[in-house]
Amino acid sequence: MAQATRSNRYVGASQRLEAVGQEHILRFYEALSPAEQTALLDQVQSVDWQEVGRLIQTHVKRVPTVELPQRLEPPAYYPYRPGPELAEKYEQARRLGERLISEGRVAAFTVAGGQGTRLGWDAPKGTFPATPIRNTPLFGVFAEYLRKVQSKYRVRIPWYVMTSPLNDAATRAFFQEHRYFGLEPDQVMLFPQGMMPAIDRQTAKVLMEDRGRMALSPNGHGGSLKALHDSGALADMRQRGVEHISYIQVDNPCVKVIDPLFIGLHALDEAQMSSKMLPKAYPEEKLGVFCKVDGRIAVIEYSDLPQELAQQREAGGQLRFRAGSIAIHAIRVDFVESLNAGEGFRLPFHRAEKKVPYLDLETGRRVEPASPNAVKLETFVFDALPLCNVSIIYETDRVEEFAPIKNAEGVDSPQTSRDLQVERAARWLEASGVRVPRDAEGKVQATIEIQPTTAIEPADLQGVKLPAQIEPGSQVLL
Repeated sequence: MAQATRSNRYVGASQRLEAVGQEHILRFYEALSPAEQTALLDQVQSVDWQEVGRLIQTHVKRVPTVELPQRLEPPAYYPYRPGPELAEKYEQARRLGERLISEGRVAAFTVAGGQGTRLGWDAPKGTFPATPIRNTPLFGVFAEYLRKVQSKYRVRIPWYVMTSPLNDAATRAFFQEHRYFGLEPDQVMLFPQGMMPAIDRQTAKVLMEDRGRMALSPNGHGGSLKALHDSGALADMRQRGVEHISYIQVDNPCVKVIDPLFIGLHALDEAQMSSKMLPKAYPEEKLGVFCKVDGRIAVIEYSDLPQELAQQREAGGQLRFRAGSIAIHAIRVDFVESLNAGEGFRLPFHRAEKKVPYLDLETGRRVEPASPNAVKLETFVFDALPLCNVSIIYETDRVEEFAPIKNAEGVDSPQTSRDLQVERAARWLEASGVRVPRDAEGKVQATIEIQPTTAIEPADLQGVKLPAQIEPGSQVLL
């Protein structure tokens, strides 16, 4: 029976591949073991070959031209600290956000498909130890944050975690090993993102990793919005009554996993997808820039923004195009559904030329290319913003909410992240009257960690027994 089923699948796969000129993928099929045959057929079945055929014509055989709009303008945004004219609206938004959370209409969504390769960590990035004293892994930090939200608002928060085929099994095992960090297993849904084949630049043929596997790569963080649909996560949200998704990426331990004020502003203005921004520290900072294009919000990659615009400053000295994108969003469930309605996913694909090792089908040898030989196709989540009728931007604070862990050393490293976490903890304690030791340059002279289960904002420290002062060189865990 299994052989007959596999034979039927092989016939179907052959027909789909021949229709787009990729029949070479099954060249070694007969030489594979039954398990390898099944794995290859699973790979073939996971790919939308009609879409791949279209993209080969538009993004491989030709190089799409990227034309910036002729007129880019800085967008309006809600400031981190409101002036008198916005104070009442912020209070209204906070109350609305808290009500939506307490009614179970907000879910958390974490994009966690990456490995810790750049960190020298041979495991999913979400398993990386991130905090200054306990070395709590990133997944644990987010879970503790959600536990605090649940206790504050007496609600059960569903958490959706997008993995990748590369790290899905390891991520599931990690959650099970740590007993979901105190959450209930049925409130955590893990699912892998979609993959796209790497395609040879010269021949437009899908590259093979070996005789029984295509060379596949993730379809970009924009693919997270497709994976929500394909995995059944959107349907699960609908069943639970969820209306808004709090979108974060896995590498930032200071992120507000669910922020009532941001959710409230987003809902109050009836936005489909909203974003947090940071003022860029300098023109060359590697953050995409929010712009206004034809009345709609868009993100321009930092490398695509013309230098003359990147350098422009206002009369007060601030960068004119200063709103940097940090991949924190609030998204309506029905908007994500609309992106997946009809014949295909609505976000555009982008072309990237990469070095991809491959199997030479003529010699049977593995080739390690010295220069980019392949086209990878990916989507970006911020490309959904111009599709919104309403989209808002809310400014956040760098110390409060942006301490990413991306590189082993230097900028956005574990050390810079931990320094920022300590600084944030010190500010929260100082706001509560605790004396914190600092050197002449203002750097905290102690190691401080505030667990999310203790506080996720300064007000949560009210009622917590705090020391009158922190001793220099000490470690303080609250």
